[in-house]
Amino acid sequence: MQQLLIGLGIGLAVAIVVLVSMSARSHKKELEAKKELNKLKNMLTDRMDIESEGIQKLKAELELYKKENENLRITVSTYSQKPGRKEIARLHVYQLAADRLMLNSPGFGGAWQAALKESEEEFQKTYKGIQPFIRKVIPLRTDAQVINQIDDK
Repeated sequence: MQQLLIGLGIGLAVAIVVLVSMSARSHKKELEAKKELNKLKNMLTDRMDIESEGIQKLKAELELYKKENENLRITVSTYSQKPGRKEIARLHVYQLAADRLMLNSPGFGGAWQAALKESEEEFQKTYKGIQPFIRKVIPLRTDAQVINQIDDK
């Protein structure tokens, strides 16, 4: 019986040593896992902070661009309402039409060049002599005014 108790005691001692050893390893792995978990949590927190700051900056930039866009839209609207803008737009349309006619109609080019030269000479005369004075006193009805009246109707 004594041998049985000695064997049981040695077996228990070995079992306790193995149990303590396994417990120590388990505790060590648990500490490493907690350390790794804390490291990952810190990395995640840092990344979320960085992304949050980035998103806030992007939102602020987007808001700034929206304001600039609205200001530019208002500015363009204001410029298009200024006197003479409709006439300039109409002149661009006429120029495109004249260019197309010159390309598509063979006899139109020469007549157009002659009419253009006469008109330029007449326009230059408006800056010299009595014609400018007469135009200031008696304003002429221009095509632009006629176009505006047609557009208004």
